[in-house]
Amino acid sequence: MTAFRVLLVALWVGLAVYTGIVIAREGMNLLPIFFGDMAKLIWPGQFNLDFLCFLVLSALWTAWRNGFSAAGLGLSVPAFFGGAGFLLPYLFVLSLHARGDMKKVLLGIHARRDIPE
Repeated sequence: MTAFRVLLVALWVGLAVYTGIVIAREGMNLLPIFFGDMAKLIWPGQFNLDFLCFLVLSALWTAWRNGFSAAGLGLSVPAFFGGAGFLLPYLFVLSLHARGDMKKVLLGIHARRDIPE
């Protein structure tokens, strides 16, 4: 679990530094570029569409693991728009709260139910 947490922190720091550099150079003009590449039907657009699918799954999983509660739905918004910038620290915090029990981390409220293994 320690190695997993170190990986989460390292990935988040790397992403934060890279994002900071890109914002300093390019500004906050992400959406026109993101969707523009998709509209052009080029490889960067294919990558963006693939990533968008992961964002949808991340948001859906975040809402589901919280039982589609108000908190879960609220957390699904930064999960969708924040991507790994949200998911990495979220998983880190969840791993602490669950004391390393990945079943609790991944299943959330569903871990309390009798789910056959």
